[in-house]
Amino acid sequence: MVGDLYSGIMSLSDPRTSEWFLMDSPIPSYTATALYLYLVWKGPVWMKSRPAYKLNKVLVVYNLGLVFLSVYMFWEIFASTVLNASFSLVCQPVDTKDDPMAIRLANVCWWYFFSKIIEFMDTFFFILRKKNNQITFLHVYHHSTMVLLWWIGVKFVPGGESYFSALVNSLIHILMYTYYGLSAIGPHMQKYLWWKKYMTSLQLLQFVIILFHTSFAMYKDCGFPNGYNAALILYMVSHIVLFGNFYHQTYNKRKEIAKPYEKITKNGSLRTQKIYHGE
Repeated sequence: MVGDLYSGIMSLSDPRTSEWFLMDSPIPSYTATALYLYLVWKGPVWMKSRPAYKLNKVLVVYNLGLVFLSVYMFWEIFASTVLNASFSLVCQPVDTKDDPMAIRLANVCWWYFFSKIIEFMDTFFFILRKKNNQITFLHVYHHSTMVLLWWIGVKFVPGGESYFSALVNSLIHILMYTYYGLSAIGPHMQKYLWWKKYMTSLQLLQFVIILFHTSFAMYKDCGFPNGYNAALILYMVSHIVLFGNFYHQTYNKRKEIAKPYEKITKNGSLRTQKIYHGE
């Protein structure tokens, strides 16, 4: 019975991507995600009695590589959708034919999925550097679920409306990994990284934009599976809540803590003091 259900679901997949690397079965990708979660759990324990690794040079190369990969993905999605006169940017069903532009978009969707596996290294570098405060629920939730969801995306809907979230996220990742790469060069780069706060704002904004675009595509009902749209909407809501909380905790609360307060002295006069809680 389970086997028949699995076969029935797999019969709905896009035949163009079925033979691509990691696409034949969900087991390799889902196993990789399970191993990722295991290392998130056990990694800090293994590193507890070991000195933190200094990986600045490795991080510069790693982040620069992801910048180039993100640029490549952004351009390929942009060229096969925005520059494609026959492609609807509002709502587009998946073209399962062997049209060159449709194949081009499906191919970059696979690269986008695979980049999420590469990005597991973000967390592993945190573990090796003993930056455990960076391994938040938001961080692990985002990294682990993106692989699971995009395997489904490439397997069943590699194209069409799927383009938009990948396009926007690739653009954000160009900026994000540029920031990480510059930060890894050394402390003297901090004066050039004043835009960190705006980076977080852009990350939050992307989820809002994707949410509205997907909602409108669902309303238009152009033939792209609305079940996938609905799942993406719920996923975006979860990210808006989690990133919104992160933004509030990181920036708004620090402002409140740094505000001056007035204290009444023994003689009844008012005295202003200021307290700063540094990072």
